[in-house]
Amino acid sequence: MKPFSLLAAILIYFGLGTQTALCQEEFIAPHSQFITRFSFTQISGGIIILQARVDNFEDTLNFVFDTGSGGISLDSTTVQYLGIKKQMSDKTIRGIAGIKTVEFAYDHTLKLPGLNVEHLDFHINDYELLTSVYGIKIDGIIGFSFLRRYIVKIDYDKQIMEVYTPGSFKYQRGGYMLHPDFTTLPLQGASVKDERTVHAQFIFDTGAGLTFLLSRDFVEDSLFLKKKRRFYPTQAEGLGGKRLMDITVINEVKIGPFRFRKVPVHVFEDEYNVTSYPMLGGLIGNDLMRRFNIVLNYPARTIYIRPNNHYNESFDYSYTGLGIYLVDGEIRVVDIIKGSPGDKAGFQPGDIIFSVESNFSKNIQTYKSLFQNALGKIRVVIFRNNQPLMLTLDVKDVRR
Repeated sequence: MKPFSLLAAILIYFGLGTQTALCQEEFIAPHSQFITRFSFTQISGGIIILQARVDNFEDTLNFVFDTGSGGISLDSTTVQYLGIKKQMSDKTIRGIAGIKTVEFAYDHTLKLPGLNVEHLDFHINDYELLTSVYGIKIDGIIGFSFLRRYIVKIDYDKQIMEVYTPGSFKYQRGGYMLHPDFTTLPLQGASVKDERTVHAQFIFDTGAGLTFLLSRDFVEDSLFLKKKRRFYPTQAEGLGGKRLMDITVINEVKIGPFRFRKVPVHVFEDEYNVTSYPMLGGLIGNDLMRRFNIVLNYPARTIYIRPNNHYNESFDYSYTGLGIYLVDGEIRVVDIIKGSPGDKAGFQPGDIIFSVESNFSKNIQTYKSLFQNALGKIRVVIFRNNQPLMLTLDVKDVRR
């Protein structure tokens, strides 16, 4: 007798094909359960800042929410202030500006509103530069060690984050499910188009306040850029310090079914092999991903993106060549790219910015936003050697 296949046996057993049809068994994951909801703030480039506490310390701390972090960390001065014990490890962390061996603070609890995340090992890093860049104290970074435990829903329209237990999750209509490869970081496929179209994988990095960061090896080997593309020298900050790089604009970026035109991208020498080229082409930053409401489902190894109210917002095409930082309570010009609009306007290192276009807020995020949303001439009042001086900054459009 010819043996039945397993499928045939199941069909016969359940009487499929007759008037009475029954479904076979199906095992499904338990439904995810809502845990908590809390607000977050955003700063330049779409960077998310969460407030949380550690252990039973009363101080509320500021954490960057960062899918580009393979763990969770605390600032060295915060650790010292709180008196948290630390010990040296043999582990290293790597960023765009350096590699370093780190100390750890083991087995601590992160306390978010409505949620205590226990048994976390924080690595210790120096975030003085990030504090100076953002103008608020950065006490740490929340990454993979938190994300791997939960489903996290980010609503950029309402600036609300929701946390759920792993399990079957109901997604809103109108979005698209991404299936990135996962190490401790999500590695997402995307296409970049200029002279020609190239598909590659990129780190999905909510901690990067830009649209795209491409390694120069990827750019030169792929030959996707038009030969006449103009590059503007600029500077970015990352692990280990500041890093010189270039900025240009490419014709198109495509993630899933979603296309963006005239996208500014940064190009850098990947000296510390952050992108493990040719495995990766670079990273996707949060100035692009903030245009979606997102569900990060690390347990299921998926990311769901749905266009939000920011989807059609213009990108930042302004170029000043100025590096401004909060130093001793003053917003100071620290770095000036030679030949840039800032250099031509007469700025000098050490200048204190007093106002930008009649805005006297002395808020570094406000001033950065004014620089980033202005094209053409703007007036800046500075103090140099305790004397006021008005400079006219002709902000460059990198599309030209």
